[in-house]
Amino acid sequence: MKKMICSLLACMSLCASVAVHAATAPNDTPTVIMISLDGFRWDYIEKFDAKNIGAIATHGVRAEQLRPAYPTKTFPNHITLATGLYPTHHGIVDNDFCDKQRQQCYKMGDGLKDSTWLKGVPLWNLAEMNGVKAATYFWPESDARIGGMTPSYYFHFSQQADYQDRIDQMVEWLKLPEQARPHFVMGYFSAVDTAGHLFGPDAPETAAAVQQVDKLIGRLRDRLKAEVNFPVNLIVVADHGMATIEPSQAIDYQQLPIDSSKFNIVNVSTRLLIYAKPDTTKADIAAQQQKLAVAAHGRYRVLDEQYLAARHYTDSARIADVIIEVDAPALFTKKPLAERDHHGAHGFSYVKDMGALFVAEGPAFKQGVMLKPFDNVDVYPMIAHILGLPLQQPVDGNIKALLPALAE
Repeated sequence: MKKMICSLLACMSLCASVAVHAATAPNDTPTVIMISLDGFRWDYIEKFDAKNIGAIATHGVRAEQLRPAYPTKTFPNHITLATGLYPTHHGIVDNDFCDKQRQQCYKMGDGLKDSTWLKGVPLWNLAEMNGVKAATYFWPESDARIGGMTPSYYFHFSQQADYQDRIDQMVEWLKLPEQARPHFVMGYFSAVDTAGHLFGPDAPETAAAVQQVDKLIGRLRDRLKAEVNFPVNLIVVADHGMATIEPSQAIDYQQLPIDSSKFNIVNVSTRLLIYAKPDTTKADIAAQQQKLAVAAHGRYRVLDEQYLAARHYTDSARIADVIIEVDAPALFTKKPLAERDHHGAHGFSYVKDMGALFVAEGPAFKQGVMLKPFDNVDVYPMIAHILGLPLQQPVDGNIKALLPALAE
């Protein structure tokens, strides 16, 4: 049975949810905190001198890159990290998309209103199913009632929530009595992604955002050592990287030969998702693909089944009938040139700039290990292994790439 209770910190006005479970975790269950720094590119540690995050790598493990799933967008990759499934398997195939069978469209966060958009067993549910309490602070869609469940503690997203309050809450969760304490905590910070979008990955504003979250991670590490009387495994990841956009290379998609009487367009900046209307035929779709291919002139590419299959992006009613995509520094827009800004973007097919951060330290990890780039679907089975949680269903990830980093 689920019931709502107020936040454990009196200073916070948000509310959390508490779940009551018959089973409880054994006293020797490890503790894992996983923090996502949205948009923290793989090279930002050195690029912007993130000393505290660098210290985690020095005292633990680091990946050369954490490879995001396709497309390299925020919601698909956070749900991939949480479920160990590729986007077409967990259902969130982009930040915004449509479902041709449901004849409905999804926008970020719609899982709160209708959790049937999401599939799979997220880590917080996997923990709860095994009597291990979980807590999430703004992890995308972690407030959705997936499979009828939520974490024991969670918050509905609010842009006004103070970053320091988030750190305070995570520490307070770990100071609860054993029966109430979560052994798995997930947190989310968006500052680096926001700065990267507004100013680009090389901007001083992005450097300042990296310093901001690096200080927060440093405070969390210090407080875990000073205030928590048991070892904690701390994992810091990102969902994707960031690339520079050149306004003059942006494409006004309204000028492309797309038949609006037969197709609906969802612009996700780096890709156009073109969905056939109910009466549109297969011949119409083929003709539309051909028109776009002729008009491309090297500016974008029309994606075929082979290209999508190589990126695990097939066999879903949510995949558009026609997809065209660009490479950085291009973008799809409807703004005239004079209104376009220099900024950053992600969502491109995987290249080095899309690579994300992965560092971790704690008793489950060796020290001083540098891992080769690995796929973010592999994080799920690693965390399940550390917490001793049996998988409830097959996942797309594999722990093999992370075995060299684990202490066992």
